[in-house]
Amino acid sequence: MARTLLLIVNPRAGRTRSMSPMFDAVARFCEEGYLVSVRCTAYPGHAAEIVEEEGAHFDRIVCCGGDGTLNETVRGIMSLSQPPLLGYIPGGSTNDFAASLSLPSDPVQAARHIIASEGKRLDVGTFNGRPFVYVASFGAFTKASYSAPQSIKNDLGHLAYLLEGVKDLSTLRPYPATVTTEEEIFDGEFLFGAVTNATSVGGLMKLHKDQVVLDDGLFELLLIPTPASAAELQELIRSLVLQDFTGGGVVFRHVPAVTVETPEGFPWTLDGEYGSGAEKVEIRNLRQRLNFLL
Repeated sequence: MARTLLLIVNPRAGRTRSMSPMFDAVARFCEEGYLVSVRCTAYPGHAAEIVEEEGAHFDRIVCCGGDGTLNETVRGIMSLSQPPLLGYIPGGSTNDFAASLSLPSDPVQAARHIIASEGKRLDVGTFNGRPFVYVASFGAFTKASYSAPQSIKNDLGHLAYLLEGVKDLSTLRPYPATVTTEEEIFDGEFLFGAVTNATSVGGLMKLHKDQVVLDDGLFELLLIPTPASAAELQELIRSLVLQDFTGGGVVFRHVPAVTVETPEGFPWTLDGEYGSGAEKVEIRNLRQRLNFLL
């Protein structure tokens, strides 16, 4: 019996809309004996719907698009009682998670990796029960990840996020919150916060690969407190420029779970896409829950 593969493609993601490389990837899957069914997404949330409705009938699911497409596909897979193996062909403008996994951006090379892989179990997060792949964040630069128009993201890539983030600098405001981990409580005002399982966050913040393990049941918690003085601000800027999160008042921890309580529910992003907040947010690590084709 032929092996079956569901290929989900976001035709609007990335810097080019040419489908030629994708046709070559499909041909490669077919050469390996896969019976491939292709579905193109038409609106936000469509990838999750496709997986929920059809995913259980396939041996493997592969999505092609940006981090948002991957997020939707994982949401759909997490709803299935017997989730298929998941492959990812990066096709977005930032592809943070793909960078963490060193996945090739060329569709044919990515297809070869997927074909050769037997699967590796990676951690997945939940945000008040909603699955996310690699990051939940709030505060400065968070809005940039979903306010930049898709056409600008396609043309400028990481620069689009940076430009949108610079716009935010004129309206930086503190976000009052109580952040609770298993061992510590951080109570105060923050410019930015992220709970992440990746080496790249928003195309702006980079973590060393030896700081991030994708299957250890731990998130990396990054909090940037609001500077109380010019000296603290200068030290914070130094930390951000050097991508050094071990000092300068920056909080950096490895944690299995985080609870964030706020006077009012401010906006978050999940894997670079807008996610509404709540006065109490519970973020949990589901260790090795996702079987990923690397």
